[in-house]
Amino acid sequence: MAHLPTSVINDESELIQLLLKRQAELNSLLEITQAINKNSSSNVLFEMLEVILNVHLKIGKVRLLIREGEHFYCAARFGGDFENAKTLQQTCQALSDFKNITALRNNADALLNKYEYFVPVFHKDEFLAFVLIGDFDIGHELLGNDLNFVETLINVIVVALENKKLFKERVDRERLQRDMELAVEVQGMLIPRSLPKTGSVEVGATYLPNQNIGGDYFDFIKLGPEEFLWCIADASGKGVSAALLMANLQASLRAWSSVESDLVKVTERLNEIVVSNTNGERFITLFLGLYNEKTRELRYVNAGHNPPILMKDGKIKFLKDGTTIIGAFDKLPSVRVGTEILSPGSLIFNYTDGLVESANEDVYITDEELVDHLVNNSNLSVDDLNEAILRNIQLTNNARMNSDDITILSIRIL
Repeated sequence: MAHLPTSVINDESELIQLLLKRQAELNSLLEITQAINKNSSSNVLFEMLEVILNVHLKIGKVRLLIREGEHFYCAARFGGDFENAKTLQQTCQALSDFKNITALRNNADALLNKYEYFVPVFHKDEFLAFVLIGDFDIGHELLGNDLNFVETLINVIVVALENKKLFKERVDRERLQRDMELAVEVQGMLIPRSLPKTGSVEVGATYLPNQNIGGDYFDFIKLGPEEFLWCIADASGKGVSAALLMANLQASLRAWSSVESDLVKVTERLNEIVVSNTNGERFITLFLGLYNEKTRELRYVNAGHNPPILMKDGKIKFLKDGTTIIGAFDKLPSVRVGTEILSPGSLIFNYTDGLVESANEDVYITDEELVDHLVNNSNLSVDDLNEAILRNIQLTNNARMNSDDITILSIRIL
């Protein structure tokens, strides 16, 4: 019986070992892919990775760093003494120019010199992660293959996590968009659809939210045959939370004003509701005006809001009586109700601070300037008056006035 040469036997043995190694690599990739498809957590993927690198590839020391924004964080590590996180982070800067798998022996950096290989991971030319490999004793003929396999394995995991992050961001954006659309719809319900233009009063409003939704609110409520209540308010903050806070304020105001005519009690109750709903973390400035068409008496409460301007019989007065902002204190210190008797032709100009302040354009309108704009346009209808004052402020200051919500509510007594 003929005997095969020893060299042939060795070659066959090495071939078998190589095939088994390739099979193990394919099985590892399959397991990782299945875990990704099952939406396994990043911790599970990193644990699987450590087992593959340490047990199957016999790598003694590994540090996997993944990019997050402008920095890298250590996502997986084993073997050797663990470096100081800050030191490891600083060392990353020295690797930014390495685009390919690189040997680190005799590297000038003391930390990198403790490792043998650097394996970068790129996706669409973006540097996403890298691996530092140490204590890796393998034959030269298999080294290139194993390092390429490590690169492939890390690439699969890191790209999957990156795609997962991007998908989550897209879902969050879509959810926010749906929330915004709902909030816009809710806020649209807050704004009165029609305002009286005839009879004993002429009312005009301009509402310009800084975003699709804003923190301003106004309302005009007919309480009976001879009385009406109006409100203009501004919530701290912007966006969905401010809009929802205002929706709650409107519901509370309409509910309480229908059963209570005492403005002190209404204001105190609104404060209690806002404090309860926001735990004192948000506040609202508002102005409440209650007018009786028969007696021509105006009663009002100004809760920290920009004081409306009253033009009556050729004179100007700022309506300041009231209290502090609501929502900031469990109990309001005091509430003072202001009163005025309004003659025919009287005009009450209500507004929010977005009309007189635009911080991003360094525009700040003084009371005197606003009064001048009001006097110069007081002969116009209330709708034209609102538009003219806003336009004049923008033109005078060469500004768009778009850093905050703007609400104007003008009421002329006939």
